[in-house]
Amino acid sequence: MTEQEIKNIVIRQRKYFQTGATLPVNTRIRALRRLYAAISAGEGAILHALQKDLGKSRFEGYMCEIGLVLEEIRYMLRHIRRLAAVKRVRTPLAQFHSRSGQKPSPYGVALIMSPWNYPFMLTLSPLVDALAAGNTAVVKPSAYSPCTSKVILHILSKCFEPQYVAAVTGGRAENACLLREHFDYIFFTGSQSVGKEVMRNAADHLTPVTLELGGKSPCIVDQTADIRLAARRIVFGKYLNCGQTCVAPDYVYCHRSVRDRLIQEVKKQIRKQYGRQPLLNPDYGKIINEKHFDRITGLIDKAKTVYGGSYDRNTLRIEPTVMDNVTFSDAVMQEEIFGPIMPVLVFDSLDEVIRNINALPHPLALYFFTSDKSAARKVTARCGFGGGCINDTVIHLATTEMGFGGFGESGMGAYHGKAGFDTFTHYKSIVDKKTWIDLPMRYQPYRRIYEEMVRFFLK
Repeated sequence: MTEQEIKNIVIRQRKYFQTGATLPVNTRIRALRRLYAAISAGEGAILHALQKDLGKSRFEGYMCEIGLVLEEIRYMLRHIRRLAAVKRVRTPLAQFHSRSGQKPSPYGVALIMSPWNYPFMLTLSPLVDALAAGNTAVVKPSAYSPCTSKVILHILSKCFEPQYVAAVTGGRAENACLLREHFDYIFFTGSQSVGKEVMRNAADHLTPVTLELGGKSPCIVDQTADIRLAARRIVFGKYLNCGQTCVAPDYVYCHRSVRDRLIQEVKKQIRKQYGRQPLLNPDYGKIINEKHFDRITGLIDKAKTVYGGSYDRNTLRIEPTVMDNVTFSDAVMQEEIFGPIMPVLVFDSLDEVIRNINALPHPLALYFFTSDKSAARKVTARCGFGGGCINDTVIHLATTEMGFGGFGESGMGAYHGKAGFDTFTHYKSIVDKKTWIDLPMRYQPYRRIYEEMVRFFLK
């Protein structure tokens, strides 16, 4: 798309929003139902596109992408009337007689920029929240997942006129053009480096942003953990989508006394879940492109590899890999891995864990496998992170009842369910003052009796 075409889309959406057409709740409901029907009807095409782009199996494509989007729509359809209603609040006695409330109002024209690792879910899920809140939206899916982007474009053009919802395809040039436009809200999911660029551009118009980034999410395993269950759940979360998951356990931080047992169980679970030849497993995905493939394979230290480590450049597949005796100074610990490599580090005390994790940039997720409830409370209270699980991985983002988002270097803001509605909503605080009485105490000339009344009311 040319810069002028992108500019025209934003202009048309702003004009459309200003007509008030997106405000009625029934209009929002109809839009969400159209989207739900189109996704359900296009399930086969979506799954095929995900397989072409990322090698995702049908099961994984539905579980991690289509199913989550449909659940987000169902949540909004169940709750939208309550979410969109004015929230009555208590009025102070000093403002007698009046009624006060917060009126949920859409921001206006929203920009949603999504990544390639979960290209369908991370484009459509925030779009659902934006539409439920009453906004128009421009979505920009990643150029690295072209097949899924094509399907998204088809679904959205089938459901909506471009003045309501439009998709812009392309790469960096289109991203730059979009970021130069004046949007009322920007929702970005992706890398920290691009997130900083989004924030710099948003500052030109003082546009509020949500940034869903990433980071090195730790997975702590202490000496009280159920090691067999921990290994099973860690392998699932780490190698899901070949490790190309923003909340994947980036590294395992294990108590020294259970390190050997954990590694043995992890090896068993890799063989059980992916087979003895994962590179030939049709349900095991692939790395998105050669550039990313080369970066990941460059992080594999053969001297420290205790499982896996093989790869096939022709198919862009890397075996589930485990590295032992890793330290915080190793190359694999200097950046987010975003691939199927599991470094294992050891610790001797929980205070050491907390100190070392807090010395690093705040991660998007934290996982802690333990049977010690006081230890779980200590870690979750004292470590800074976006969200996470006790005795599991990844699943905290798969609920509409909790907001999902980053913290510090891993992002800002949250979405999913009510948190998603709130993200794309400005709450106008409104006082409706009655006209049948007008207390004189706030007006000049001030009098002693009025001062006493003010002090009484403001106690």
